[in-house]
Amino acid sequence: MLEFENVSYTYHTKSGETSAVKELSFSVEKGQFVSVIGPSGCGKSTILSLAAGLLFPSSGKISRGGGEFGYMLQRDALFEWRTVEQNIFLPLEVKKRNTAQMRAKAVALAEKYGLKDFLKKSPSQLSGGMRQRVALIRTLAAEPEILLLDEPFSALDYQTRLEVCDDVQAIIKSEKKTALLVTHDISEAIALSDKVVVLSARPAHVVAEHPIDFADTPKARRNDVHFAGTFEILRKELGI
Repeated sequence: MLEFENVSYTYHTKSGETSAVKELSFSVEKGQFVSVIGPSGCGKSTILSLAAGLLFPSSGKISRGGGEFGYMLQRDALFEWRTVEQNIFLPLEVKKRNTAQMRAKAVALAEKYGLKDFLKKSPSQLSGGMRQRVALIRTLAAEPEILLLDEPFSALDYQTRLEVCDDVQAIIKSEKKTALLVTHDISEAIALSDKVVVLSARPAHVVAEHPIDFADTPKARRNDVHFAGTFEILRKELGI
């Protein structure tokens, strides 16, 4: 679905050039949930922008298997003057797909994942975890093939974060979507992913890739005997 082949990207500013990623290679297969972890400032968000086509490589190649991308940000970015339902319809309006059929699909999706009683409420009436669920359903409403997740749980408190991680992963797997997550949280990457890609400091390149094949839900993974050992391997590769 998505492949980076020896991708480099350099930012050009008045003060000079900054190499964000260098000869970066990894892939995301159809239906996979892949997490990218790396030191702060290593270029993780740049990778998502390159994947989405918002930025273009200075060198190398990015192959996309077709289909649209959905982008989920660190903040839920819900509009307070719109109801939950109206927020979910927003990508349909932007993409000029705001038909009765697409709205009905979006509402059905929201109801399927526990938002039936909240559709007419404003975002300010929801908890942080519920707001992130709305943000995910909004992202899914336009039926993207690949979800790009930019540390979408970082603004939540620890307990809510654990609950939302389980929630989001279950929805993405149930809807058979492909996902690429960037995060600085090692535990989160292990709990959510089919594969974890470890990056170096900037300019980022791949240090290692690890398939995660024990347990089948985030909660079960955190309680699995393999979790601590995997965490230590990733921690050492990050140099922390």
